[in-house]
Amino acid sequence: MVSKGLTGMTVSVVIVNYNSGDLLKKCVSLVLPQVCEVIVVDNASTDASIVDCDETLAKEDAFRAILNKANLGFATACNQGFYASKGDYVLFLNPDCYVDAFTISTLLREISETPLVGMVGGLLMNPDGTEQAGGRRAVPTPWRSFVRVLGMHRFASRWPRLFFEFNLHQQPLPDKAIEVEAISGACMLVKRSAIEDVGVWDEGYFLHCEDLDWCMRFRQKGWKILFVPDAKVVHYQGACGRSCPTFVEWHKHKGMVRFYCKFFRHQYPGVLMWMVIFSVWLRFSLIAALNIVKRAGKLFEAESA
Repeated sequence: MVSKGLTGMTVSVVIVNYNSGDLLKKCVSLVLPQVCEVIVVDNASTDASIVDCDETLAKEDAFRAILNKANLGFATACNQGFYASKGDYVLFLNPDCYVDAFTISTLLREISETPLVGMVGGLLMNPDGTEQAGGRRAVPTPWRSFVRVLGMHRFASRWPRLFFEFNLHQQPLPDKAIEVEAISGACMLVKRSAIEDVGVWDEGYFLHCEDLDWCMRFRQKGWKILFVPDAKVVHYQGACGRSCPTFVEWHKHKGMVRFYCKFFRHQYPGVLMWMVIFSVWLRFSLIAALNIVKRAGKLFEAESA
């Protein structure tokens, strides 16, 4: 087993699991030979994912599972894993992510070369090999989100500063690691010393936007964030939330409101912030209504069959 990375630096992996099925076991099996330990924090899964994983890897000294009696949310579970870890670097990885044999060493090389780099993320790919949104991005400020929702990002080529597209995956893939404003919490390698300086994940978020929050706080403290295109990660996005889409959307939009109010309420007039918050909840209402219609349609089809 490879327990140490470049120049003897150790890497711990923290995986938060919730009903990820067979994906969890494969995810752990791929990273286990590359790191000093893998910690799976299970948020009271009701499927057999953590049981199967625990039974398969029970004899592995580098594997351990923390079993929560209730779903405590992603940020809280990440912090549990961090507090239990011992590596110089901590890789927060989603259970629906598959890394290759060079992903972690590539990320480790980039984060260790520059003292001011606090976290790095890899190239998130869909199963078909295309780049996935979120692996490299700018911070979705209220204005940028407004531009995105109204489709005005189409004018970015003519007025790039006004109609900036915060999803950078639509830009050409860089040929080397570049500094970005934010990366995805699906695959995030972080220096322990940086975490000790910035603080742990904000547990006020339950699901979604907590990674953006952390990126904002890292940059506020002077830490750089890198996107590493050579570190490839196949991400089966949304695998853990397909059984409860409205629940996921609720917390996603609630996280958006928390994020906007936490970082931008003093930069925007009060009336505009209220308009932003209203727009967020209007968007959630429309998505929830659509989910209800889809579910009713599936039930009708099942009964008619």
